Parts: sequence; structure tokens; C-alpha cells
Amino acid sequence: MPGASGGNTEGSCEALCRTLVSQNGLQRETADISQSVLYTSLMGLLLVTDDEKEQLNLGSGRVGLRNIGNTCFLNAVVQCLSHTRGLRDYSLLKSYRHEKFSQDEAKLMEAFSQVLSGLWDVNGEDRVVNPRQFYSVFKEGVPYFSGYSQQDAQEFLRFLLDRLHTEINRRPYVRRTGKELEQKYAKFRIAEEAAAMWKKHLERDDSKIVDIFSGQLRSSLHCSVCSHYSTTFDVFCDLSLPIPKRSSVREVTLRECLDLFSQEEKLDKENSPMCERCNRRTESTKRLSIQRFPQVIVIHLNRFTTSRWSISKSTVYVSFPLTKLDLGPYGPVDCGPVLYDLYAICNHSGTVNMGHYTACCLELKGWCFYNDSSVTSISENQLQTNQAYVLFYQRSNGTATVRK
Repeated sequence: MPGASGGNTEGSCEALCRTLVSQNGLQRETADISQSVLYTSLMGLLLVTDDEKEQLNLGSGRVGLRNIGNTCFLNAVVQCLSHTRGLRDYSLLKSYRHEKFSQDEAKLMEAFSQVLSGLWDVNGEDRVVNPRQFYSVFKEGVPYFSGYSQQDAQEFLRFLLDRLHTEINRRPYVRRTGKELEQKYAKFRIAEEAAAMWKKHLERDDSKIVDIFSGQLRSSLHCSVCSHYSTTFDVFCDLSLPIPKRSSVREVTLRECLDLFSQEEKLDKENSPMCERCNRRTESTKRLSIQRFPQVIVIHLNRFTTSRWSISKSTVYVSFPLTKLDLGPYGPVDCGPVLYDLYAICNHSGTVNMGHYTACCLELKGWCFYNDSSVTSISENQLQTNQAYVLFYQRSNGTATVRK
């Protein structure tokens, strides 16, 4: 696949960026936040120019991945990420080479891009890509995945996105300090506090992974003794939803899972955090909501539950919309509709000990079913099964803007 072209921009934006980096006033290892923002902004202008000049010559994407020993979990996740357009184009254009400040080689990102290049090669019809090199590099950074035992696809997705983010982070040299972590924003309104916390997050974690997948959760805690409200904000790259347990019902909806995730939860003294006003643990209630919506929201249906002695799997049929999933009711009260369209599904069939992962991804000509090396067409009415495990939704262009 072609890389990002420099063309005749060397004498303008790129030259200015190179000059800034080479001068004593802006070293990559020592740049402060304002200088880092300036450098990244200039490089962003350069990349926009490059992207406008270069059009990717893509194949159909109907290419399978070889199973190299219980790696169906990897194959299914990679196919879903391969159909995440923003990440796919960023990888194929090698845009990360121009963005990252770190001098270290982005080994995993390079290997991931190589796999995607094979999957979208214009000459790759009816061919199979071997992900061995990519998996080998991944296991170097995450030894937990070594060996040939079956792994969990959602767990692999989290580790993979985290490792890719670390390699292409635009802020790798900004370190947290105790003062920053303890800073409070009580004088702000909720929206201002959330925006301040998000800005603080971007000052140390800012990458294409964050651009696409990261959102912000709001946790509201209400003390039942003094009625004090406290709010915290956390960054998320996926939502892990519980599945309602009803012995008489074989089918639930995704909305019911979202309702259960966001409903008020009662906490006893042992499980409740310290009340800021009472200065002790008290009975309280907790509620989760989405404060900031990501471009792509990854929804994990938590089918596996762990007890003291065993792990069990839920085979409840969860129905989900293919288009116009509205997450607005789970966000700030004034955000309006926030719509998402489904473009990929990671499925898990079988039991806890003997399972298999596959993927369904949306192509220009319709949906395709990816089963390791095999790729076949599939109709929309075949997508809804009790094997759906991880859902990938892209935010719609017509979605209303959430107020900051």
C-alpha cells in the first residue's frame, strides 16, 4: 500500500516542523505542553494536506486471516478493527510515522499496518494473510498472551488498543504528578469539570486510538446520610454491559442492557467510597452515564460471569439495532440524540472451555462473515444471534453535537 506522500510540502509546513524540532527551543524529549500542541497542530496540517493528495487504492477487504494455533480471537478482533475506517486509513497511510514524538520504533503499529495492508491489497482477492509476525510482536509486549491456549477477544482488544496507543502517543514525555492527580474542580459546573478533566487526559494521552475509541464516563455518588453529591470522570474505550438475568425470558434488548448498566446502584458501607462531607464510608447510591461520546463505541456484552468455583457463559439472545442506536438517553440531560450505526460484530460460539470466535463486518456491497481463513457473504437477518459478544458502532454524521 502507498505511504503518505511528502510532495512539494517540504518547503512549507513540513520544513517548519523540522526546524522547530531541530532548534534548541523545541526538543521532542523536553517539549512542554504548549510546544507539543504547536508541533502536533503543524503536523496535523501537513497530514491533512497529504491525505487530500493521496487516495488509498483499496481492495475489497474480503481476505481471511490464517489461524496459527487457537488465534481465532485475534483474527476476529483484527477483522473488526480492519473495518474501522479511521484506524484502517491511518494505518495504511503510515500517518503515525509523522505524528509520534518518541524516538522508539513503533514495532506493533508497523506489524499491525502490515496485516491491514494484506487485508486491503488490491491484488488480495481470495488470498489469506498470515498474522504470525504481528502476533509475535504483540506477545513481546504482552507475555500474558504467550502459548496456544484460547484467549478472550475483548481482553485482547483492550490490550491491543492500549499497546498501539502507547506506541503512537503524541504526548509520551508528559508525566503525571501527584499534584495533578489530586487537583479538584469543585468550583466548576459538571460540564466544565468534565471538560477540564478531559483536557488533562489529553495532555498525557493523545493518539489516533484516543481520537477514535475514547469516551468519558461520569460516575455520580449520592450519600444517603448527608445527601452530598460527588462526581468523578473516567476515560473508557469500551462499555462492558451486564445482561439482565431473567429465568422466564430468552431474549433481551441492547437497550435493556444499557438501562441495567446505567441504573442507580445501592452501595453499602463496605463497598462505598468515603463521603467527602461525612469523611467516612456511608451507605450511598451510584449512577453511571456517558459524558463524552466517542467516534466509535465498542459495546461488550458481558456473557462470562465468574463465581468462586467456576466460569459460566450466558447464551441469552440480545437483539441490537443495526442503525440509529440512540445513546443520547445515557448522556448529559441536554445532549439530544446521539446516533450510531453498526459496522462490525465479534461473535463467540461454544462454551467457556471450547469456544470459537468469528466476525461479521460491513462492506460496500453488504455484510461479510469472517471465520479465520474463510470469508463469505451474509445477510442482515443472519447477524442477530445469541453469539454476539462485542459490537462496533460508528457515530453517525447527522448526530447532534453534545454540549461541552
